[in-house]
Amino acid sequence: MSTELPSTVSLPPALSAPQRVIDTLAGRINLYVATPQEGAPSLPPLLLVHSVNAAASAAEVRPLFDHYRRERMVVAMELPGYGFSERGDRMYTPRLMTDAIHAVLDFLKHEYGQGPVDVLALSLASEFAARAAMEAPHRIAHLALVSPTGFSGLRPRRGAAGSTSYKPRVHAFLRWPRWSQGLFDALTQPTVIRYFLRKTWGSPHLDPQLWPYCVRTAREEGARFAPLCFLSLAMFSRDIHTVYESLQCPVWISMATRGDFTNYRGLALLHTNPAWQSHKVPGGALPFFEDLPDFVRRLAPFWQSTIGPATGA
Repeated sequence: MSTELPSTVSLPPALSAPQRVIDTLAGRINLYVATPQEGAPSLPPLLLVHSVNAAASAAEVRPLFDHYRRERMVVAMELPGYGFSERGDRMYTPRLMTDAIHAVLDFLKHEYGQGPVDVLALSLASEFAARAAMEAPHRIAHLALVSPTGFSGLRPRRGAAGSTSYKPRVHAFLRWPRWSQGLFDALTQPTVIRYFLRKTWGSPHLDPQLWPYCVRTAREEGARFAPLCFLSLAMFSRDIHTVYESLQCPVWISMATRGDFTNYRGLALLHTNPAWQSHKVPGGALPFFEDLPDFVRRLAPFWQSTIGPATGA
């Protein structure tokens, strides 16, 4: 079901595109939807999923959204707890985030009659997208993971299915009413957000639009709830290596060469299929902000590969 945005929302749109808000079991999910220009190549729709941090939103995928909208249908979703999606006081877990992705895939199927879609996810959202692809392999044709988590060390992560690294005492401390909002406000001061973006970029040369939008979205009502779950490790899966190894669709990985997200030693632990590709893409964790033409050129052959998803209903 699609609904209108609440009239009280003051946050400006993250992308210059029509918004659709869908009611799902994971809560209200905001989508930015762009249809291809007439005469564009016949390619599957592309679903873009932003990362998870203190000030995330669909603004993180803006260069990709603006590029691909010229040649295919593109949908950028905002995960629960972020952007225009529902930001209620609840537990934000891999299950909730994965269910949100499933809901968007269901919506695309119902609304547009589309078959399998291509998915590109950033950072921790790569784990949610991978889980969705594991659970519904017939829905995802190709999976591109940009600076994905789960590969930063040599410790196997094959815990019980659905288990997480959640630290309840840390979460209780962060949620304490006396300081919860004040602590989050301190963590999302403009100078602090700039500091962490520089660590993400591995450079002081940030995108001039992203930083101000991060500051703005972190000031919305309820903005602290998802990040506090993130800080208490509630969104990190202990079984992620099992999830990654189960993927049947082609997988493409972009590994940063600069900044805080350059450790991918854990890739050596995985027993993956031949459809996996990994590339060291020059730049920080979001290299498409720095050199979009190079990034999409590297991805183009992957999108056009003929290995498809598993068959199923």
